[in-house]
Amino acid sequence: MKKIDFNKASFRDFENIPEMDAFATASYFQEYLDFLRVNGHLNYRIESRSPVGPEMDLMLPGDDKPTRSVCLVSNDYLGFSQHPKIKQAVADAALRFGTGSGASPAIGGHFIYHRQLEEKIAAFYGRADAILFTTGYTANSATLQCLLHQEDLAILDMAVHASVYEGCIRTNTKQFLHNNLEHLEQILRSAQHTYRTRFVIVDGVYSQDGDIAPLDQITELAHQYGAYVIVDDAHGIGVTGATGRGVVEQFCLFEKVDIITGTFSKALGCIGGYVVARPEIVNYLKYQAKQHLFSTTATPAIAGIIRAIDLIDEEPEWRTRLWTNIEYLKSGLKAQGLNIGTTASAVIPVKIGDIPKTLETGRLLLRAGIFANPIMYPAVSKKDARVRMNIMATHTQAHLDKVLKAFQQIDKQLNLKK
Repeated sequence: MKKIDFNKASFRDFENIPEMDAFATASYFQEYLDFLRVNGHLNYRIESRSPVGPEMDLMLPGDDKPTRSVCLVSNDYLGFSQHPKIKQAVADAALRFGTGSGASPAIGGHFIYHRQLEEKIAAFYGRADAILFTTGYTANSATLQCLLHQEDLAILDMAVHASVYEGCIRTNTKQFLHNNLEHLEQILRSAQHTYRTRFVIVDGVYSQDGDIAPLDQITELAHQYGAYVIVDDAHGIGVTGATGRGVVEQFCLFEKVDIITGTFSKALGCIGGYVVARPEIVNYLKYQAKQHLFSTTATPAIAGIIRAIDLIDEEPEWRTRLWTNIEYLKSGLKAQGLNIGTTASAVIPVKIGDIPKTLETGRLLLRAGIFANPIMYPAVSKKDARVRMNIMATHTQAHLDKVLKAFQQIDKQLNLKK
C-alpha cells in the first residue's frame, strides 16, 4: 500500500483505504492524529472549562491549566445560549416537565412545548406549520430521504452542507457550480421532462465562505422549469434580514420558497432542527420521516428556543451589535491585505490555500489566545484551505483587536497573503 503523506493529508484520505479493514484503517488514522498532535496541529475537540461565550477557558494540548482565549468557533451568534431570560425559560420548563420527553412523537413523546415551538417557528416565517427534528443535520437528511427517491432529482449547489448530500443518497443528484445561475439553468432545462420531482437545494448562508445564495433568482429559475426550492438557512436565521428572519426575508420570499430548513443551534442558542413547509408536506414528514418518527423527541429545554425566537424581535440590539462586530473585523482583515472572500454574514474566513500553513496558523493563533478553526479538505477544496471565524454579538472591540494583532504577527511569520 502506498503510504499517505501526513504533511499533505486530510481526514478524507482515511475514509476508505482499500487494502485495510476497519480496524487497520482506524489504527492508521490514529498514527495521523498522533502526527498532528505532536506538531501542535490537532486543534479539534479541545476541552473548554467555561460556558460558550466570546472568551473560553481551554485545556490546550500539553498544558496543565486552562488558557483564556478569544472564542471564534461558536455559532452562538447573538450570545443567546447565555441570555438570562432564555436560561430562565429552560429552568422553568425543566422544573415543570423534567429532563426528558420519554418517547417518540407518535407514541407519547409529543408535548405542549413541542406544539408551541412548531407553531412559533412556522409563524416566524409567516407559515402555518412546521416539524421539529433533534438536530439541524437530521432536519435536512431525514426530509430529503423521505421526499426524494429513484424517480426524482436533487439539484445541489456544490457548496451545500454535508447533511444535504447525505439526504440525497437514495435519489439522483446533479451539482451546479456555486451560486452559478447559468449552470443551474442548464441543469434545469435538461432535466425538465426527465424526473418526477425536482428539488433545487441551496444554503441561505454558506457555512465555509459566509456568502449568500442569490435566492430570488434561484427561486425564479427553479419555478420557471417546474422545480421546487429548498433552502437551509441555518446560518441566516437571527443574523440576516431586516428583522432577523434570514435570507428568505432578505429577498422577500416567504411565500415563494417551497421548503425552509434550519437549526436552533446557532443564533437561537439551543439544539434541534426544523422544517417549515405547506401543511400537507409537514404532516407527511411527521408520519414518514423515519428519523423523526422513531427518535425520542426533544427535551423540555426547548422552551428556551420559544423565548429566543421572541427575543429576536424584542431585543434587536443583539443583531445590531453583531453586525457592528462583523464590519469591524472584516475591515481590519482587509486592511492587512488578507483574503476574506465574499462573506456577507457572521462567518468570516481567512483564506490561505495551503494545508500545512493553515494548520500552523491555527497553532499560532491558539498560542496567541485565539481559538479559530483551520478548515481543510473535504470541507473545502485542498487549494482553498482557510481559518474560519464565527463572530458573536458579545465580542468586544478589544477581543477583535486581539484577533487582528495576532493575524498581523502571523502574517509576518508565514506570509499568509502569498
